[in-house]
Amino acid sequence: MKAQPILIIGGGFSGMSAAIQLRKQGYEVDLVEIDPGWRSYGAGISLGGATLRAFRTLGILDAFLQHGSASDGVKICLPHGPQVAELPTPRLAGADVPGGGAIMRPVLARILAEATRASGTHVKLGCTFTRIEPHADGVTVGFTDGTQRRYGLVIGADGLYSKVRQAVFPEAPTPRYSGQAVWRAVVPRPPEIDTATMWMGPRVKPGVNPVSATEMYLFVTEPRPTNEHVDPADFADLLRGLLADFPSPLLQAIRDRIGPDSQIVFRPLEGLLMPRPWFRGRVVLIGDTVHATTPHLASGACIGIEDALVLAEELGRSSDVEDALAAFESRRWERCRMVVENSARLGEIEVAGGDKDEHARIMRESLMALAQPI
Repeated sequence: MKAQPILIIGGGFSGMSAAIQLRKQGYEVDLVEIDPGWRSYGAGISLGGATLRAFRTLGILDAFLQHGSASDGVKICLPHGPQVAELPTPRLAGADVPGGGAIMRPVLARILAEATRASGTHVKLGCTFTRIEPHADGVTVGFTDGTQRRYGLVIGADGLYSKVRQAVFPEAPTPRYSGQAVWRAVVPRPPEIDTATMWMGPRVKPGVNPVSATEMYLFVTEPRPTNEHVDPADFADLLRGLLADFPSPLLQAIRDRIGPDSQIVFRPLEGLLMPRPWFRGRVVLIGDTVHATTPHLASGACIGIEDALVLAEELGRSSDVEDALAAFESRRWERCRMVVENSARLGEIEVAGGDKDEHARIMRESLMALAQPI
């Protein structure tokens, strides 16, 4: 299929990763992204060892280590402050690389965008598809700029609210609200925060993770029975209110610094697991388009980037596109299902104030599964 170009629709983490890996194999790659500014919204993003392992494969690990923060272990604390446990984070990216980390989401997006352009991918911003016409051995795609082109493969990587999924799989499920929301804010990093740290309240769970030498991001999950609009003018007061019941001196110091000028992001948590198949003819879906997860295992970006690595690998080893897509799907299904369903279950337990032993068991088993090769 190398003679035929590949189209990637969506310039998020999964789409950019696919472009980088496919260019390494010599494919001609077009990537279209509807946002003319190619922006990435959000505060920090926590990353596990499996993500850092994927970064090494992509070739962006050094850039991440330069601009983000890497550390070992996750500290678990009581609401008033004392540490009661530490979750180990195996060094999956190599003995010289800590087992986890975090980075500002826009910074990671910039690193991937630079690598995508450097790979020779043809990037077209402010553009998306208008039609997808399948043929026996390819796909003709029309674009919003009035052009059209024939491809050997189309990769839908346009996220949770995917237009590609809607067009090619009209019967697919739609995103489902989880009953939980997450708040994120960027705050100064005190010297005592050297790794990810979480405080275990009955139903509200705050945590912090360093994103650089001077900053960390705060994340707080809270139960919200309905997915309703929250006025950004109220963000600071609401976030401060969620931290009021945590006497931890460190959390109270963070709370005192949250004000009208704080960079706060609020997001209702939604999930999606599309049943197999994930491809139809020469169109395949990857990332949040097929398996959007809540953040309880810090693995949403991870499994999307892994999709890109595995898809490129399978296309490179098979002369038949359909065989490659089937092999990709069979390698990815169980791992992605595990992340989506286990993350959702962790959220259900938190919302209900449920069994802490079950929560700990699911967390432990999931992290062990994520440590396995892809």
